[in-house]
Amino acid sequence: MNATIKLENVKHFPVLLEEITSIISPLYGGTFIDCTFGQGGYSKKILENINNKVFAIDRDNSSIKIINQFKKKYQSRFQFKNIKFSEILNLNINQSTKDIKAIIFDLGYSTTQIKDPNKGLSFNSKGKLNMQMGLNNISAHDLINKLSEKELTKIFKVFGEENSSKFISKRIIEFRKNKNIKTEDLVNIIDIVKKKKFFRIHNSTKVFQALRIIVNNEISELIYGLINSFKLLPVGGMLVIVTFHSIEDKIVKFFLKNYSENKNLSRYLPSRIEKKKLIKLIDKKPIIPSKKELKLNPASRSAKLRYGIKLNNHSDFSEFEKKFGYLLEVEELIKKI
Repeated sequence: MNATIKLENVKHFPVLLEEITSIISPLYGGTFIDCTFGQGGYSKKILENINNKVFAIDRDNSSIKIINQFKKKYQSRFQFKNIKFSEILNLNINQSTKDIKAIIFDLGYSTTQIKDPNKGLSFNSKGKLNMQMGLNNISAHDLINKLSEKELTKIFKVFGEENSSKFISKRIIEFRKNKNIKTEDLVNIIDIVKKKKFFRIHNSTKVFQALRIIVNNEISELIYGLINSFKLLPVGGMLVIVTFHSIEDKIVKFFLKNYSENKNLSRYLPSRIEKKKLIKLIDKKPIIPSKKELKLNPASRSAKLRYGIKLNNHSDFSEFEKKFGYLLEVEELIKKI
């Protein structure tokens, strides 16, 4: 109960809110899909315009109090569904999909989620490892205490880009011979391996990132969330994504850039036979937080905003899936549990 009271008082800042508002405001007068409702920051801003409707989704159902407040205040202009990115095509949107103006993703975690002791996303958390964001099959506890040294090494190296992956995994295997590893045990193990370094980044950051990514299937959710969002959008609709780490930004950047270019299907074919451009990019470089926002919310420092406008309904994304197939393969390791 005390944790709930504290969480309700935690201040959350919607990242790059002014920039996103500036980008989507010319489209006002239709339906916007907020794929990461969280504390409702983006949805609230969009709904300030009485001509707008919002269909919000989130795999985390812990914001139910805020969701109910939105339903009461905005009534038919606001709907919510507890689903994952990849399931966006399952939305029961009453009006024509032609009314959808933009689909927005904020891939970061809210301050409320990070502070929630039940989720265990923070290095300061105690007890059983979790990191589940909702609609999960496994937890970080399952991964740390059941996967092999080789498998853990691969997860930490690929999803966390952790240079000490092998040594951390070896220590984990040794430690768990005597007891299950809890959150504080994992932090201690990492500190022992990496020794205490006084850098800006916490010793456990990369390993925790890797665990969070695989526990929540973040790679496949992002890839198929982007693909299915594109399919749902009408021509002229906008896809807006805010990323927070290099792996997800690499995926988003490739998706937008690759499908915004005209390319020959084969160098042996005439130049007139080319792959159709699917997306129009207005800004090729990502938009980053202003100095003012960084001062107000230092956690936004790694945020990058990218967006594009849908040009046609072609939907062959095999190249995109193949490009990041190696990440999808690592994510498959959870099926061994």
